[in-house]
Amino acid sequence: MYKTLWIATLAAALASPITLAQKEMQAPVKPWKSLMDAATKAEKQGSLDVAEKDLLAALDQADGDNRDDQHLVQTLLQLGDVYQKEGKFESAEPLFLRALQIWERTLGPSNLIVAKGYTKLADLYGAEKKSANAEQTYKHSLAILENMGNPNDLAITPDLNGLAEIYRSQGKYEEAERLYRRAMSIRQDTLGPEHPVVAQSLNNLASLYEAQGKHAEAEGLYLQALSMVEKAMGKGAPYSTPILNNLADLYYTSGQYSKAEPLLVRSLAITEKTAGPNHPDTAQVLNSLGLVYDGEGKRAQAEVDYRRALRIWEKSLGLNDPNVASTLNNLAALYYAEGKYSQADPLYKRALSIVENGEGPNGPEVAQCLENYAALMRKTNRAEEADKMLARAKEIRANLPQPGGSK
Repeated sequence: MYKTLWIATLAAALASPITLAQKEMQAPVKPWKSLMDAATKAEKQGSLDVAEKDLLAALDQADGDNRDDQHLVQTLLQLGDVYQKEGKFESAEPLFLRALQIWERTLGPSNLIVAKGYTKLADLYGAEKKSANAEQTYKHSLAILENMGNPNDLAITPDLNGLAEIYRSQGKYEEAERLYRRAMSIRQDTLGPEHPVVAQSLNNLASLYEAQGKHAEAEGLYLQALSMVEKAMGKGAPYSTPILNNLADLYYTSGQYSKAEPLLVRSLAITEKTAGPNHPDTAQVLNSLGLVYDGEGKRAQAEVDYRRALRIWEKSLGLNDPNVASTLNNLAALYYAEGKYSQADPLYKRALSIVENGEGPNGPEVAQCLENYAALMRKTNRAEEADKMLARAKEIRANLPQPGGSK
């Protein structure tokens, strides 16, 4: 299941742009602000392809207006965000770098906004799994902020959490916990011990404990975080969905499906209301709920949720997004369990192709897809092909980095 780590990122806080002057033209061009507003609306609805098209048109206009770097930076950042959500990391990176160059030129290198720009770039590197780049960039942002004055300022917590997540993913749990706790302490001292943002820190710390197999400690922190958010904001608050999803994941991995199901049903209702029924966040919850239904033996319900998630992923993120591969794999596994091998086969094959093209031929997801597909091969009397797949998966796993940085 998907793990929702609640790590704060930059929300582009720019001053309201100056409206572009209306010009008489034979074929009127849609004003920059109208394009940006339309893109924002489409993005909120999960229509990322529409948002991308509007933002490209807005960028074309902003690029031609040398009088206002503000327009250009805002467009670069928002288009980069959309590319990142679409998984088009290589397209997002130069946009963020260009925005940073403008900020450093106009504001100077030691500036709060510049530091936040580096945080945003580091978040992108993290999504790209460029851990070394992400670590270096978070540290650069952190150095800017700490050199500006107070080392316990709330502004440094996104970088602390970002670094902690890198260390968590590398199995450096002690370093990760130290950073998560430092961020939480700053938030508690600045905002108060019961603030919903403190619940974010509890959620992150719980995820760390879960990764270490400390399920009882993780459950207690998730429940504490959820209680804090509900007390401050109500049971329908969007703030609660990452905690609901993570707590459900904890219950799912320990086979407590009856506890996971109501949490995800509740998360789905909140997400559909706030993000929309066709948003990628909705698809994520549907995929998780499908896994829980599958575990409970409610396969008809699981299939419905998998297929709905798949439709949303494909429409919003494209046919070759890693999330598409994940849901294809889950749906194939359901058909495999039902003995519907002819239906499972093309789904496993397509999932394997997507992950190979996405993360390369030697990634961990490739190994998992090979193992799943090999099981189907063996069931359908293709033992030789199955053996080749398993041998390849074994080789991939043998060469993957282990927690702590060793192989």
